[in-house]
Amino acid sequence: MCEANAYFKVGDQEELLLENVDKVIPQENWLLLEDIFGHRKLVRARIKELSLVDHKIYLEKLEQ
Repeated sequence: MCEANAYFKVGDQEELLLENVDKVIPQENWLLLEDIFGHRKLVRARIKELSLVDHKIYLEKLEQ
């Protein structure tokens, strides 16, 4: 399977946001994350790092 888990990353800490992410759809200052079951989360963040071998998406929160 090719899906990944999405995390907020602050320093060395990882906070799990959504598992089994299949789609990341950029929107204006937002990211829409969708998992393999169709569950969606809209987060005010930007992509900080993609670790494809580890199946991880690291996000950085944006100011409100």
